[in-house]
Amino acid sequence: MKIETLAIHAANHTDGSTAAVIQPIVLATTFERDKDGGYSKGYSYSRAGNPNRQALETVLAVLEDGAEAAAFSSGNAAGMTVFQSLKPGTHVIAPNDMYHGLRNQIKLLFTGILELDFIDVTNEEELTAHIKPNTGLIWLETPSNPLLKITDIKKVVAIAQQHGIKVACDNTFASPLGQQPLILGADIVMHSTTKYLGGHSDLTGGALITARKDDWWERIQHIQQMGGAIPSPTDCYWLVRSIKTLPYRMRGHVQNAQLLAEYLEQHPNIEQVLYPGLPSHPQHELAKAQMLNFGGMLSFLVKGGAEAAEKVLNHLTLFTPATSLGGVESLIERRAAIEGPDTKTPQNLLRVSVGLEHIDDLMEDMEAALKLV
Repeated sequence: MKIETLAIHAANHTDGSTAAVIQPIVLATTFERDKDGGYSKGYSYSRAGNPNRQALETVLAVLEDGAEAAAFSSGNAAGMTVFQSLKPGTHVIAPNDMYHGLRNQIKLLFTGILELDFIDVTNEEELTAHIKPNTGLIWLETPSNPLLKITDIKKVVAIAQQHGIKVACDNTFASPLGQQPLILGADIVMHSTTKYLGGHSDLTGGALITARKDDWWERIQHIQQMGGAIPSPTDCYWLVRSIKTLPYRMRGHVQNAQLLAEYLEQHPNIEQVLYPGLPSHPQHELAKAQMLNFGGMLSFLVKGGAEAAEKVLNHLTLFTPATSLGGVESLIERRAAIEGPDTKTPQNLLRVSVGLEHIDDLMEDMEAALKLV
């Protein structure tokens, strides 16, 4: 079946007792045992499993062409589970341009437990030079947040496999509709389901999807169940509902982002636009080969530095200054101000989550703000 059909039907279960065509929310925290003490219906306690979570994990695995999925209460909880699953002393290579929340989490919680190197993973020579005998994981984020750098997943996987190293990829920016890292050879994919999968800025969640059910995946599932960082049945229900429209929403995000990027690139008050769909992007050809579309995220640098960028930010009306991405509304923020003093992000960079408003309205709003620079 095509992706639009899978998004609607892969998680849908007609209710056996009422014949409702949409699966109801099951809020029970515990489930009745059989007379022999077993659980023939498949559920014992909500931390271990829930019908709504099972439905969500099913559709996530299908969308990423994975063997199985595990849902979490946030993207950071999903990422943390990967690092918790590694043996102490494991060397991890991660991008020096990655989501600052997860980077800070790794540095704060795993320094002294894991050996960490943050490097330019798009540089093959630098990546190879940092591999050690105890390297166990290469963490990728492509496109990266917020510089939209593209990592060649196939190339990194080929290098990793030569050394018996696992590869995990944060696919949040692209969504399953924009890129499929498991098909390109990655072992695990991570999503902040808060973003495009949720799509409406009203729930928080995360997910991991594995290429195969192996010992590593069993450890990850064990941490999910024992640690309990799971989404509520209600959040799972709303995520399944949102995923049904994901293919059509992503088309609008991508189309608007491409048009906005092309407009911004021609504007005299813009220093640079970072969007993989532009021929000017240094990895445009790689993005064309690797991605199914170029996504709905872009960043641009305003001439005049941080002060000019803030002026643009504060005079927009349709672009809401707010953290997060992937919702139907357009969001914008100056990332360096959010990331703190150790940021590698240019001070005049504005990151945009391009929403589903009419593109003419978005460009008019941007034009009015840029005139003030």
